Formats: sequence, structure tokens, C-alpha cells
Amino acid sequence: MHRDKATGLALMAVGIVGILVYGWLIFFSPWTTFILQLTAFVAVGAVLAILAWVGYALATTPPPKPIEEIEREIQKSLGEG
Repeated sequence: MHRDKATGLALMAVGIVGILVYGWLIFFSPWTTFILQLTAFVAVGAVLAILAWVGYALATTPPPKPIEEIEREIQKSLGEG
């Protein structure tokens, strides 16, 4: 449990530092427009990548067996046992 606590504290510290750096980049840096554009691009890109992955999974996953076929298999296995 001690290692989990250290990992949690490290993640919390990284998150807080990240928030502070991002806040500085948005409000005080000369690259504000670029940072906002990059943030929007990454966010939209992540959503569209997830959408593409779901579409790929739907397109490549074979359809399930009909319930009647599954019932026949169960009856056949029960009859043999």
C-alpha cells in the first residue's frame, strides 16, 4: 500500500504542475492562440479516434450466433452428458 500512496502523490503533483503550466501558457504566454488551437485539435482528434475505433470494431466483429443455434447446441450437449 505504501507504493500506491507514493504513486498517487506523484500523480497528484504532476497534475497540479500540469494545471499551473497550462494556465500560464493560456493566460500569460505569447503562444496563447497556438496552445488553444493545439488543445482543441488534440481534444477533437481524440474523440474522432475513439469514434473511428468503435466503427472499426463494429465493422470487423462477426455477428453473434442466432439464439436458436445456441439453444440447439446446449440441448445437444445436455443430451450427450
